[in-house]
Amino acid sequence: MSWSFKKFDVLPEGKFLLWEKLLELRTGIQLAPQQKILLQTQIAIRMRELNISSYDEYYEQVKRNDKSGLVEWQVLVDRLVVKETTFFRHRPSLEYVRQHLKNTISQRDAEDSFDIWSVGCSTGEEPYGLAMIANDCMEESQERFYFGVTAIDVSLPALSVARRGIYKKRSMSFLTDVEREKYFLKQSDGQFEVVSQLKKRVCFSQANINSLSVAPIQKMDVIYCQNVLIYFRRWRRREILNQLVERLKLGGLLIIGLGETTDWRHLEVQRVDNDEVQAYIKSV
Repeated sequence: MSWSFKKFDVLPEGKFLLWEKLLELRTGIQLAPQQKILLQTQIAIRMRELNISSYDEYYEQVKRNDKSGLVEWQVLVDRLVVKETTFFRHRPSLEYVRQHLKNTISQRDAEDSFDIWSVGCSTGEEPYGLAMIANDCMEESQERFYFGVTAIDVSLPALSVARRGIYKKRSMSFLTDVEREKYFLKQSDGQFEVVSQLKKRVCFSQANINSLSVAPIQKMDVIYCQNVLIYFRRWRRREILNQLVERLKLGGLLIIGLGETTDWRHLEVQRVDNDEVQAYIKSV
């Protein structure tokens, strides 16, 4: 049997708990029990690639705080958290952003700026979608407003895909023909590239949502954080949301995924009365 097909023993419960603890300590992400198979599969694949036969040996390598240990840790985390997504995955939330921007534009002075933050941007579909919405609003207003989208994610490979801005057709299944034709250029291989004028509006950087307190980001008009909080414990979700509220401008909009938290309250924001979105406006 070749090494590439070598089978490993099932990861014992005690060792799974060690990996789970390390992942949560470094990223804040909590693995559900049913994700044990995902964790074991990715560890086993990486061990084969490195020609390592012992779980203990690989764990000790990943746990080290030297350069090789941190690099290996990044490789493993990328494989655990990178997920495929699509443009306009939840259109009601993005359309609410559109309406919020339209209302805000009407109250702002010309030549003002609008700042949008995509938290947990993965491979870029979300921040580019937000940029499309913002660009539509600015064109409609006919005012000289500047806008920019700041997008962060923990995964370097995901950010590399995002910066290229080239996507397969299946990523665009929720877009209208008008949106696709306006904001993408079809490539010879059948893929689609985000137009350059939109790319210029989006800035991608690596950051851990578990360490937002040290992220040097200015006050935002819109913070969009969908399908990210589900990976964290309830108390940590509340902590993250509190930090996001601190980054909102007065009147700013925070949008999270429906049902990602049901027990969070904050004195400075009011929840929007809309069954299709989970959104909050900063009122203080």
